[in-house]
Amino acid sequence: MATTNPIPQFPAGFLWGVSTSAHQIEGAADEREPSVWDAFTAEPGRVKDGSTAAVACDHYHRHREDVALLAGLGVDAYRFSVSWPRVRSRGGLGFYDRLVDELCAAGVQPVPTLFHWDLPLGLDWLDRDTAARFADYVSVVAGRLGDRVTRWITLNEPAEHTLLGHALGVHAPGKRLLFDALPVAHHQLLAHGLAVRALRAAGAGGIGIANSHGPTWAASEQSADVAAADFYDVLLNRLFADPLLLGAYPAGLGELMPGDVEADLKVIAEPVDWYGVNYYAPTRVGAPQGAESDFGGVRMPAELPFSVREIEGHPTTDFGWPVVPEGLTELLTGFRDRYGDRLPPVVVTENGCSYEGIDDQERIAYLDGHIRALHRAVAAGVDVRGYFVWSLLDNFEWAQGYARRFGLVHVDYETLARTPKASYRWFREVLRAQR
Repeated sequence: MATTNPIPQFPAGFLWGVSTSAHQIEGAADEREPSVWDAFTAEPGRVKDGSTAAVACDHYHRHREDVALLAGLGVDAYRFSVSWPRVRSRGGLGFYDRLVDELCAAGVQPVPTLFHWDLPLGLDWLDRDTAARFADYVSVVAGRLGDRVTRWITLNEPAEHTLLGHALGVHAPGKRLLFDALPVAHHQLLAHGLAVRALRAAGAGGIGIANSHGPTWAASEQSADVAAADFYDVLLNRLFADPLLLGAYPAGLGELMPGDVEADLKVIAEPVDWYGVNYYAPTRVGAPQGAESDFGGVRMPAELPFSVREIEGHPTTDFGWPVVPEGLTELLTGFRDRYGDRLPPVVVTENGCSYEGIDDQERIAYLDGHIRALHRAVAAGVDVRGYFVWSLLDNFEWAQGYARRFGLVHVDYETLARTPKASYRWFREVLRAQR
């Protein structure tokens, strides 16, 4: 359980928030265009419990109730995502207009993410033109919301969207391309750079991205395990950080990307104002074992040049993910050492865990440990400016359906009633003590 010692004080102006995403909470699917996730969940066997996000938490119709929960929690900021399919629908931007107004009236900073995996049906990240279309959409959103929004996120977790949606086929759009999915990574990074330019052209500032990262631990000191772990680290960490921060792909990957890569990298490396990190756990990696391995509940094919191994000696969440707070300190200090002055101020844009129950003492212990680990990174000199818990609400957890609960607030999916959990009350007290 969490210690009774108070959380150390973070620097003045540190941003505290919570995160959600449109497809996971909004519902009202009949009031927007379809996305790749609507098509994916309609296919039998794609989602663990056979559910869809057609209703989800019905945030679209209950957003005022949810803003009141944010205000009662006392967060500085709320990270949500704008649904590209909804913006393409008649009147779709009006919802985000109202949401931003409600947040501002409640004293909560709106932090919109412009793409969180719900690509409009008919578009494809294998197609370079999707990056240009994304920039056009970003211009429309910035033109409507930019007078009240001072902090923007272009993309959420392009690594997972590439790996799970296009390489392994366990997320939408369900393609199993393995390494032929690399153009998806490149086009998302290009979309990010074009979006940064579009936001700047609209007069926006405070621009960042939310990339998922975690330390990679070699299964042993044997050369084959170390080489496999290094390769995995390149694919899941450096492939998505190096182009943004250094303007270059890791050695050997640039020539695998489509188009004029040198010219594209100049766009991809458009300077950002801050760098978002989503952290959940390290990954232990070794040489291939000739069999499938497990990656956070996802089966990794045997033909990959690495295998993911269990991390022993740590408790696990209900999702089976290891709880390793010290991995967050390791990650952030490692990024500081690797990128030096090329690393802008960092914001932890997601950190959270899946546990059942309203008296969720395990979640309290998890958050307590990770916030302390974050403070150790700050004390070590990493310029960290904010921390967002995933998530405000229990929600549609992608291919897991409603089988996993990450919220500070419990949602009864039959009645849609919201009930703040023990972790909500605990986090509220943490925030009060930080003021």
